[in-house]
Amino acid sequence: MTRGLIIQIISFFLYLFIQVFFLKNAVLFHTAFCFLYVAYLLSLPVETNPLMLMVIGFLMGFLIDTFYDSLGLHAFASVFIMYIRNFWLSNIIPQGGYDSNSVPALGVNGLQWYLVYMIPMVFIHQALLFFVEMGGFSMFWFTLWKVIASTLFTASVIIIVQFLFPDRSRR
Repeated sequence: MTRGLIIQIISFFLYLFIQVFFLKNAVLFHTAFCFLYVAYLLSLPVETNPLMLMVIGFLMGFLIDTFYDSLGLHAFASVFIMYIRNFWLSNIIPQGGYDSNSVPALGVNGLQWYLVYMIPMVFIHQALLFFVEMGGFSMFWFTLWKVIASTLFTASVIIIVQFLFPDRSRR
């Protein structure tokens, strides 16, 4: 096993632990939920095989579903964002392209690029999660408000984590 793989495995369980034991009940105004585990999924190396991305997304989502009793909602949303991740990364290539073994991180690519990368992905994750949970569009405006509030809350926490623990491998 390489050092990078060991760090990824430890990070997987660390994000899972933090999500389940600390952030499960972190809700602002009964509307905004924080799903920090999405940060792990978004920080996987750029050159990761798409099938492997979806398997990792499924495993993370399934384990979150196990603790949240959410019947596959997190697994579905996680697999979907892992499915579209490489397409999105190919559309927002930074000037000079991606380095080999690079990770999409704030410390590597800068704040503006990271926000353009992260916010749409988090928004799609939240939209899938909450609209499927609602069972359709019957409460569209309330659900949309939940999606926007949760996206802002999750994105803010992800940015704080990125600033507290910058990726030092490319500096």
